[in-house]
Amino acid sequence: MIMTNHQVGALRVSRLTVVAASVTAFALACNRAEPGATVAATSERAGAVYTVRDTTVNASFSAAGVAAPIQQATLSTKLMGTVMEVTAMEGDRIAGGQLLVRIDARDLSAKSAQAAAAILEAEAVRGDAVTQTNRIRALYADSAAPRAQLDAAETGLARADAALRAARAAASELESVQSYSEIRAPFAGIVTRRFVDPGAFAAPGAPLVTVQDVTRLRVTASVTPDIARGLRRGDVLEATIEGQPVRATIEGVVPSTAGNLYAVNALVPNPRAAMLAGSAAMLELPAGSRHVIMVPAAAIVREGDLAGVILRTAQGDERRWVRMGRAAGTMVEVLAGLRAGDRVVIASSAAAAAPGN
Repeated sequence: MIMTNHQVGALRVSRLTVVAASVTAFALACNRAEPGATVAATSERAGAVYTVRDTTVNASFSAAGVAAPIQQATLSTKLMGTVMEVTAMEGDRIAGGQLLVRIDARDLSAKSAQAAAAILEAEAVRGDAVTQTNRIRALYADSAAPRAQLDAAETGLARADAALRAARAAASELESVQSYSEIRAPFAGIVTRRFVDPGAFAAPGAPLVTVQDVTRLRVTASVTPDIARGLRRGDVLEATIEGQPVRATIEGVVPSTAGNLYAVNALVPNPRAAMLAGSAAMLELPAGSRHVIMVPAAAIVREGDLAGVILRTAQGDERRWVRMGRAAGTMVEVLAGLRAGDRVVIASSAAAAAPGN
């Protein structure tokens, strides 16, 4: 059969398309290699041989949480007045008892003077009542004053005592209220937010500044009862805060308000405030034990996104793809692709660092 030039060209294009599709399919098959898949055996490679064992390891459960400050306080006042001074800026480190905000309290100063004068008057009245009562008592003892006069004197003394106590209580209350004109830090920490500036109007209960103590952070995570059952106060856990490994000490395990769960509270030292409050955290909680396959990390070979090992067989060495799990020191967990008794080759350059058989 005679083909035209157009038909010959179409046939060539068709053949090229088939070849390209075959190459693409092969590449995809390689990239999607399943654990346990092998590449043809080759001659034995130089290196140490590690025999795979079935290993028992402590299982763990990763519980997500948030690192919160150990102490936090948003300060306010009971007064209504103008803010005269703000001594701390956001981010400032402050000492316990340090003055942060001062509010105009000149009207309270005038009332304090009035309260002091009221106390002096009450003391004078009581002194006079004591003198009169003592005189009537002496006269009554000599039968020179009637009982009714003595009773009236005793009543006057009691009223004078009550008036003096009331005046002192009023002064004490005023002094307590006046103390709210100076907002001081309840503990050492960092000012994380400032709500007012000089000249602003402060109202009772309105927030003025927020202070945090981040020298320790509290990580709270929710777990199921079976995990919570094995946890005790004082247990030390591995944890991470924003990916940084830390050690956390369990403060307590308490029922959570969210269904059938428990809240695990763990404390993390943070003396230099290197970790920020509000950071994402992860607690590694013990969850019994399990059997795993572990191989030296040096035995893992990679090809793109794929991970595998060089498996020594009777026919020679072959590459086997595996699915990897967590690393533990110089060892790494293999989730699929190997079984106990398999022998893997560790490259000569890494054999010295690998654990022996």
